[in-house]
Amino acid sequence: MKRGTRAVRRASEPRTPLPAGRRAPDFVLPAVPEPPTGLGALRGRPVILVFYPADWSPVCGDQLALYNEVLDEFARYRAGLLAISVDGLWCHRAFASARKLRFPLLSDFEPKGRLARRYGVFRRRDGVAERALFVLDGLGVIRWREVSPPAVNPGADGILRALAGLGGERG
Repeated sequence: MKRGTRAVRRASEPRTPLPAGRRAPDFVLPAVPEPPTGLGALRGRPVILVFYPADWSPVCGDQLALYNEVLDEFARYRAGLLAISVDGLWCHRAFASARKLRFPLLSDFEPKGRLARRYGVFRRRDGVAERALFVLDGLGVIRWREVSPPAVNPGADGILRALAGLGGERG
């Protein structure tokens, strides 16, 4: 949809990242490892959504490797982790294998960035997702979010604080 040389934004696409307190849009995306997955697979549990620009970039690789290392800490809060980029499944498969990732990588490839757009974290100029984190409660409500510059690894401290703030049992 274009008017002149400027693209017209759909009314359903937020201009900024979805805020805390809002229900997270549900989705199912192709995933590595298979099968396709989404929020429904984790219903009733906290969920960490990690939008990242691209497989194989140094910052993304370091960020996801860190989450792989602290996955057991996330599990103590019963939290599931879903990492999402616009890369295709073959790229995800090679990246997950090389990095020995133990959580799903979801492909927001076709149509490119549709889910990132729904969450307000698509970088139109670059054609990739922002480096954005969302922590959802067991009802699918966004309780915390953070968007970092593409060259900055946001780490895991904010995620862990958000999970602790949910007040759930820590095993």
